[in-house]
Amino acid sequence: MVLNNIENLLEKYENGETTLQEEQVLKNYFSSDTVAPHLEMYKPMFDYFLVNQQEQFTKDVPLKTKTIFNYKWISVAAVVVLTLGFYFGKSFNNDLGTIEDPQLAFNEVSKSLEMISSHFNKGTSTVGYLNEVNKGTSTLGYLNEIENTTGIIFKN
Repeated sequence: MVLNNIENLLEKYENGETTLQEEQVLKNYFSSDTVAPHLEMYKPMFDYFLVNQQEQFTKDVPLKTKTIFNYKWISVAAVVVLTLGFYFGKSFNNDLGTIEDPQLAFNEVSKSLEMISSHFNKGTSTVGYLNEVNKGTSTLGYLNEIENTTGIIFKN
């Protein structure tokens, strides 16, 4: 009767359904000298559990605290630098260069906008390769279509 009980407990143990008391019964049975011959293969496992249960870690665990760099102070410093730059930049440049003649002012603005436009166009011409990347990614869409059709054919 005891052997049938042990075998049932072993089956429950292998399925992960035992309680702590039932596991203790198994540990006690396999630590004794009278173990059934067909259950001898479980004896080293339960002996290991008993030895492992008594092990203790005795070394000190060093707990280092990381120094956390506070990025909030960097943003505060950046705001202060920008504010000081705007303040002192305005105080030294009081002459805004106002032009009384409307035609001359229009010509100056036109020159400035033309210069900005030429620099902007120069910058956008260097980004032209992105159109090629877009063409390549659009051809990858065909691969999805091929995958879908093969999935339909092979019933994946």
